[in-house]
Amino acid sequence: MSDEEQLVTIGVLARASGLTASALRFYDDCGLLTPAEVDAVTGYRYYRSAQLERAMLIRRLREIEVGLDGITAILSGDQALAEHLLDEHVDALERRARHAADTARAIKAELNSGPRVLLPGPALAHAIEQVGSAVAADDGIRVLTGFLLEVERDALILTATDRYRLTTRTLVPLRRSGGDWSLVVAGTELTAIEPWLRTTDEVALSPGDRGLLLNSGGIERHCRSIAEPYPDYRAVLSGLAPVRTRVVLTRDRLLDAIDAAGPALVFSAHPAPQPGTTGANPANLAPADQATLVVAAPGTAGEELPAAVIGTAVELAFATPTLRPALQSAVGPDIMLDISAPDQPVVIRSASVGDLTTVTMPTVRPTPDTEENT
Repeated sequence: MSDEEQLVTIGVLARASGLTASALRFYDDCGLLTPAEVDAVTGYRYYRSAQLERAMLIRRLREIEVGLDGITAILSGDQALAEHLLDEHVDALERRARHAADTARAIKAELNSGPRVLLPGPALAHAIEQVGSAVAADDGIRVLTGFLLEVERDALILTATDRYRLTTRTLVPLRRSGGDWSLVVAGTELTAIEPWLRTTDEVALSPGDRGLLLNSGGIERHCRSIAEPYPDYRAVLSGLAPVRTRVVLTRDRLLDAIDAAGPALVFSAHPAPQPGTTGANPANLAPADQATLVVAAPGTAGEELPAAVIGTAVELAFATPTLRPALQSAVGPDIMLDISAPDQPVVIRSASVGDLTTVTMPTVRPTPDTEENT
């Protein structure tokens, strides 16, 4: 590297490229956009200014929903292959979008003096669906039967946890007015208006005396609030143990394998040896045909999935009713599993326009005998 070549921080590259810092970290972990330097003490990532062009290409490809494998192939340097893959992808997008080509949006919003945030109705409905799988069904701890809705700066954050799983989703509002605010909204009432939200172009949210007010085109809905303090989920996320194993794979293949395994399953992840490297270097992801991820029911051989695995080998167990909803709600075709230990929470991440993070707990590894008795 030239002495005159300038390094920029991840924040500078994020603002210049239009990607979020979390997305840049994801692309580093996947080996798509590796920093020029990483501070050994702080872990801060630094990039060459010349990497901006690649970052912007990745953002533009993700905007049209190209998967990680497709991006890797398109940016491989083979012009003919890139053009062929892009043509195929655009053809597929056009088929899906044909029915919506002439859709027009009518924008009607009545401003008021109180705090207010405006969101696309379908986007909010999708976030409720994603996060809602983590809302507690048992009202033993009443506050956990609700969604924590937070409006701060330029974000709306929706969070839920049932103590076994925690999911949080960030949305970028179209507009907002007033200061920061938060409510714990009754889960059954917010999920009940999800179908209505999908039919709206835009919906305005504001806090009321007894809960959450939603307004779209003069039609108003109300959801009760739960007047109890919500657990500090940020402390949970910041207190997670260091990652020792990372697995990147296609979500749908993993869901199919989980369905085949049944109600209890075992993950066995084994990274491929990387000659000439030491430790778990996210820039050196093992090729899928060398690393292994096996998903199996207890006492069976299971199914080996193509995956990139880095770090140490690990084996851990999950209850399918807990894990499957967490994977189903993930954004995008590719997911990343961050594993610290067989008895510690596993983080499931996606790179997307709105950030989605899910934390789910493994279980004690079942045996064939215990499986028969469940």
